[in-house]
Amino acid sequence: MKIRIGYGLGTGASQAGGAGFAALVDALEANRFDSLWLSERVTGGAVDPIVGLSVAAGRTKKLKLGFSVLVLPGRNPALLAKELASLDHLSDGRLLPAFGLGVADGGEQQAFGVERTERAKRFDEALPLLRRLWSEESVDHDGTFFSYKGLTIRPKPAQSPLEVWLGGRAPSELRRVGRLGDGWLPSFTSPADAASGRVVVEEAAAAAGRSIDGEHWGALVIYTRGSELPERLATLLQARNPDADPGDIVPAGLPALRAHLERFCEVGFSKFVLVPAGEPESWDDELGQVASEVLSLQN
Repeated sequence: MKIRIGYGLGTGASQAGGAGFAALVDALEANRFDSLWLSERVTGGAVDPIVGLSVAAGRTKKLKLGFSVLVLPGRNPALLAKELASLDHLSDGRLLPAFGLGVADGGEQQAFGVERTERAKRFDEALPLLRRLWSEESVDHDGTFFSYKGLTIRPKPAQSPLEVWLGGRAPSELRRVGRLGDGWLPSFTSPADAASGRVVVEEAAAAAGRSIDGEHWGALVIYTRGSELPERLATLLQARNPDADPGDIVPAGLPALRAHLERFCEVGFSKFVLVPAGEPESWDDELGQVASEVLSLQN
């Protein structure tokens, strides 16, 4: 099992601007973290993830580039296929696409122009289309939401296939991972709940005549440096996983973070995206300290 540890910024607004983002990217590469993951929130302060990862690609040579996650319903599959294939092509195969349905928020749904009741149907039609556009020379498709005749997308991604990770924790989302995904990256989940969710994913995959690679189980892990949860994080946790013990979801302090990752590893999860609960004053200092504590887990 190959353990890999990356970093994410969550959906909050960064106060550091371009210089701060560059410092983060450079420190991730210098400390040999595996990847950078950017989340999407159109109506929030987070930078657009495709733009942000394009900037990161131009500053680095080894850092992988992931979405945590990119909203698929409401996007044109042909244009998105072109954007992501181009990013993977120009970064020499470092893209880690991960998709979701988007949050249940009126502002976000308005921005994407998709009714909440349509999100899943659009997702289920668009994702297979993306795979075809990345791999086939000519695509014919006549579906509920999209229609193409002899459509070709070039350049193709450097990776073949370009594997897709999915997020989500609800039963319907877990079954979708099994039916359509190549990997699972949940957030706001404990190691025990992740292990239970994996069973549902694997059952759905088997029912669809497919399987999920044993290396493709991950988790987004938010951590704090102090014992108190920031108010914004406590509110998010209550909304996303109201029955959870915060201590099982958000480790406090770097030793607790390492122990938390070890518990995930014990249940077969090996790909991690760490998200600090608050933006550090210095990314060099923060990533250097976190690297000293947890990167020895990478093998």
